[in-house]
Amino acid sequence: MPGTKEIRMKIRSVQNTRKITKAMEMVAASKMRRAQERMRAARPYAEKIRNIAAHISHANPEYRHPFLVAHDTVKRVGMIVVTTDKGLCGALNTNLLRQVLIEYKRLQGEGEEIDVCALGNKGLGFMQRLGAHIISQAVQLGDRPQMDRLIGAVKVMLDGYMSDRFDRVLICYTRFINTMKQEPVIQQLLPLSGDRLGAPEGPWDYVYEPEAQVVLEQVLTRYIEAIIFQSVAESMASEQSARMVAMKAASDNAATLIDELTLVYNKNRQAAITKELSEIVGGAAAV
Repeated sequence: MPGTKEIRMKIRSVQNTRKITKAMEMVAASKMRRAQERMRAARPYAEKIRNIAAHISHANPEYRHPFLVAHDTVKRVGMIVVTTDKGLCGALNTNLLRQVLIEYKRLQGEGEEIDVCALGNKGLGFMQRLGAHIISQAVQLGDRPQMDRLIGAVKVMLDGYMSDRFDRVLICYTRFINTMKQEPVIQQLLPLSGDRLGAPEGPWDYVYEPEAQVVLEQVLTRYIEAIIFQSVAESMASEQSARMVAMKAASDNAATLIDELTLVYNKNRQAAITKELSEIVGGAAAV
């Protein structure tokens, strides 16, 4: 049984750890509110650009953009994996990367080649350990999504699809549902499907100026960028929520452990006092 000195040192160590986890919980709670506000602020733009893309996809211009055309066969797949740069956020990355691994093995089993774009340090490290072919990456994204940091890695994937290097592009991220629940999602990004775009209400027609190809190129590229930006925003909001919950659980566990160690310490001290009293009484009786 450890002595009172060792138990005191362990209690002090757990108390110091609890101070750290409590501070991290409060920081994560503050960042979580800001991340949720940014995520919700981006949703109206994403919804509006989706409606415009849906209207364009159901129109009948002379030009059919490659983003809207499905390939007959799928031999090569591009996969965009959105994870966090830092850990200490519970099972957030683990749950997503488990789904990514299952999908990766399934695609390999079907004979498809996979190229990966990693957004976030955790996903990059995982795909490197997996031995995946990583063609672009973006790490150290900070606490707020910034398109200028994402555009380089994303453009590699879009150009690859435009040049028929990829027959399909998937995006894997964590969708924010609420503070206590975040859901890993794997969706098809390209080609744009009717399920993602939805159907416009009523008939729509457009007059293109200067021409359909230029307009569709700009609108659909902005739409894809908006989807990826929103995915990163959702992932960041999920990260801060998961970190706050994980740090709160760590603080609660530390408090419980301190109570248990304090009880053991008191028992040890009482036993030592009782032993000393017994020795004194025994010595007095002997005299």
